[in-house]
Amino acid sequence: MPWDAWITLATTLAAFVLMATTRIGPDMILLGAVVWLLTLGILDTSQALAGFSNSGLFTVAFMYVLVACIRETGGIDLIIRYVLGRPRTETGAQVRLLFPVSAISAFLNNTPVVATYIPAVMSWSRRLGLSSHRFLMPLSFASILGGTCSLLGTSTNLVVNGLLEDRYPELSLGLFDIAWVGVPVAVLGLAYLLLAGRFLLPERAGTAQLFDNPREFTIEMEVAPDGPIVDRTVEEAGLRHLEGLFLVEIERSGNVVSVVGPGEKLKGGDRLVFAGTTEAAVELQQIRGLRPSIQGESSLQKDYRERRLVEAVVSDQCQFIGRRIREGHFRTLYGAAVLAVCRHGERVAGNLGQIRLQPADVLLLEARPPFIERHRQSKDFLLISRVNGQARPIHEKAWLAWSILAGVVALASFGALSMLNAAMLGAALAVLTGCCSISAAKRGLDTQVLLTIAASFGLGLALESSGAAASLASHALALAGGNPYLLLIGAYILVALLTEVVTNNAAAVIAFPIVTASAESLGVNVLPYAIAVMFAASSSFLTPIGYQTNLMVYGPGGYRFSDFLRVGGVLNILVGVVALILIPRIWPF
Repeated sequence: MPWDAWITLATTLAAFVLMATTRIGPDMILLGAVVWLLTLGILDTSQALAGFSNSGLFTVAFMYVLVACIRETGGIDLIIRYVLGRPRTETGAQVRLLFPVSAISAFLNNTPVVATYIPAVMSWSRRLGLSSHRFLMPLSFASILGGTCSLLGTSTNLVVNGLLEDRYPELSLGLFDIAWVGVPVAVLGLAYLLLAGRFLLPERAGTAQLFDNPREFTIEMEVAPDGPIVDRTVEEAGLRHLEGLFLVEIERSGNVVSVVGPGEKLKGGDRLVFAGTTEAAVELQQIRGLRPSIQGESSLQKDYRERRLVEAVVSDQCQFIGRRIREGHFRTLYGAAVLAVCRHGERVAGNLGQIRLQPADVLLLEARPPFIERHRQSKDFLLISRVNGQARPIHEKAWLAWSILAGVVALASFGALSMLNAAMLGAALAVLTGCCSISAAKRGLDTQVLLTIAASFGLGLALESSGAAASLASHALALAGGNPYLLLIGAYILVALLTEVVTNNAAAVIAFPIVTASAESLGVNVLPYAIAVMFAASSSFLTPIGYQTNLMVYGPGGYRFSDFLRVGGVLNILVGVVALILIPRIWPF
């Protein structure tokens, strides 16, 4: 191989290692790799920027706007209300959950579907007397399975189709062409989850059960009307730097002061809510002028307009990962106080301020009302939802939003417009009809995913133009012994393993030139190999970090890594076997 091929391979390998082992965003890593190759002259400017003009990338962007339109109008929430109901058995509940989720995910991006379902499923399972642990992992897996049924199901499908259109225009796929494999894969996968998957999940409490009773992680005291701390500030009363406790809120005459500052003055009869360990209550009892609250109902169980109890799932991109809560000045940055931390289905004991945050930790927060809307798209959190009841969206334009999506699907599937044109028209209609504001449309764009896709194109072109892809293809052919079916199996396994440690889009785009170069060298049809890349990259069940929806349910469901290996490992094999049997029969070599 020439020197530029070796440098490209080393750069690609370094990018994969960084994505798998660091918290740096994949978009930044891949953009850095492209800039490095551009600086060395391995890529020219047009190649480095090729991803930003790809039709697949723009189709993904316009579909994000359509999904935002359906979310803003409460379209997904409307479906949830109709389908969940009150089933009599756990199996009946699984059926009501999994099949509609798969159907919706065939047309919408998985992430907002799962994000909308999680709080609804947690409250629904509580009403049914069942653990959310039994539903949330199947929810994520069902959305992934549904995404394999059409090109709109995942951004990976659209991106791989965009690559096909660019390099092999005659092989461009129709909207439902992959359904010949996707539907059998989804049906068998859902059958496995219903019949066997739930028996592989042990009984364990999710965060819905752990956060049910605020009394378990708060201590409430009252300021004695004639005590020495009346009219003193929180700082002066010695309540600012307690060991193992911090003051969350003050209830005063039916109102609440949330996110209490050190200069707040105390009044007689104030009800003080502290978060921390119950063992630390001894320290409070030693402060003159404080006495245990004798009111029956916990202050946190009351609904105040000034504050919300919020559950937030920590993202692997969160700036506080590895840092103590107290060090991160969480309250100052977000205007929210951490009441409790849940990890692997168990509340983390000890001093709250000393807890070091990890990805997928679930935080119980007390925050002001704007917190949810302000931080919903934050890279620090995978999911934010209210604990004591979600505000229901207004549904008056929900059916219009669904109608716009149906129109996009019809125009693209019947060939009246290209998928890009149909998605573009649908996004414009969504904004013009008021289903989605321009600001909501902008918030709906996942810029990290879009930048990751665009940068992956540059890295893929570097592999191709430097000769690295051709060299790797020749080695792959030698390993497969010139057998096209063995090559297909090898390509599927390679991409399936890559997608568990890096993003699915990056795995697909970077593997695509290597896999197609191998097929061309063998002189066989490229299409079955492209389809295999598409399915392998989209089917991530083995780990919670391999797919965003898996990480979203990891904390709230109280799962452990071994749960994904046990349930998802079998599902990965099942999906792979079905796909590898059907793909060469539908698209022969």
